[in-house]
Amino acid sequence: MNTALRHWREAATVILAAGMRHEQSAECLRAAVDKVTAPSCVPHTSAFDYEVLLLKRSGKSGFMPNAYVFPGGLVDSSDFSSEWQDVFKSFLKAPNYGVGVVKQPQETRPPIFATDRVKLGSPIPGDVALRICAVRETFEESGVLLVVPKREESSIYVHTGNVNANDNDTQPAITRLILPWDKDVLSKWRSLVINNPANFIKMCKELQCLPNIWALHEWGNWLTPTGVYGKHRRYDTAFYICCLQEIPYTLQDEKEIIHFKWSTPSEVLHRYKSREIWIAPPQLYDLGRICRFPALVELHHFACQRSLEGCEQWLPISLMSDNYIVSVLPGDDLYIENVECSGKRDGPLLTDKSLEELQRDSSDLHRVISLDAYMVSLHMNISPKYNHLTPLSIQDVDGDLKTSSKL
Repeated sequence: MNTALRHWREAATVILAAGMRHEQSAECLRAAVDKVTAPSCVPHTSAFDYEVLLLKRSGKSGFMPNAYVFPGGLVDSSDFSSEWQDVFKSFLKAPNYGVGVVKQPQETRPPIFATDRVKLGSPIPGDVALRICAVRETFEESGVLLVVPKREESSIYVHTGNVNANDNDTQPAITRLILPWDKDVLSKWRSLVINNPANFIKMCKELQCLPNIWALHEWGNWLTPTGVYGKHRRYDTAFYICCLQEIPYTLQDEKEIIHFKWSTPSEVLHRYKSREIWIAPPQLYDLGRICRFPALVELHHFACQRSLEGCEQWLPISLMSDNYIVSVLPGDDLYIENVECSGKRDGPLLTDKSLEELQRDSSDLHRVISLDAYMVSLHMNISPKYNHLTPLSIQDVDGDLKTSSKL
């Protein structure tokens, strides 16, 4: 971990998407064919053959109380421990432990990925340690354990960084979780890991398993904007995505997390639009992205292809008036060149312009406009970098959900 950071705390999170236990509908199959050029309307919840995991934070939480979030949390020094070299000894000679080498030039990589961890005293590459963190935190918060028994390590798909991303045969299969340990064993270890993250290494050694860092695919990097969630709570978070064949056994930790729910992406957006739940802007944005893939196999294929492209570091700039808040993102005309990422600046920028004036004066748009916590709209007319997706807007969610599922 980077203890030299004064204003940021490094973190990792994972978007978990898991297949539902029924056959994919014909509607879903048809929608999946035209995944990127799909209509702007968010597909109905019945079109999806998978659900995503959201965890509700406690109302007593100091950061985003009562929000529904993806599993994840703060990096711990143990995630960078040299002891992991023994756990991953079969992969030490593979580039980046076999998770793949991105095409993005090193000088444009977000610092959370580009930082030389050897100079900080750790032999574990940052991308590997961040994935370990995401796996560990997912286990702590939801009980979902993304590991591979050591006896099966020879079957692990290893990226070399030279894979032809257009060749379907080179894509790893959707991850299937088959764990040989009973719930009592996992419950004991989960308690130990919650009490001390360093116990995650001990667990992997004793149970003879490896964190499945290969099932996680790089998705993005968000920094907490200033003056939004408290000036002392600023996070530099690596986002990954992981596709599972089936929804695994899940439970909350009853501490920071008080409830969990597996739901289709469109159902989550509908519940948000109906003011039944609140989700943070990064979750809102990324759920809009994955809504373009009603079929899990297509989402998985896209994630595998795109992960080796790289990503941008996104620090939203908050622009506030008496009537609205605009979160300005990279590429927008209003985004500040060479934005100050030290974390020292407090509070949003202020404007007395009307929303109409603000929109009229900009040609390149990449912004999220909030009239209140639930009246949110995305405005984007630029092409995403690194072969990523433009999200479907919350405004395009079907108002008739026709489902009995509740968050």
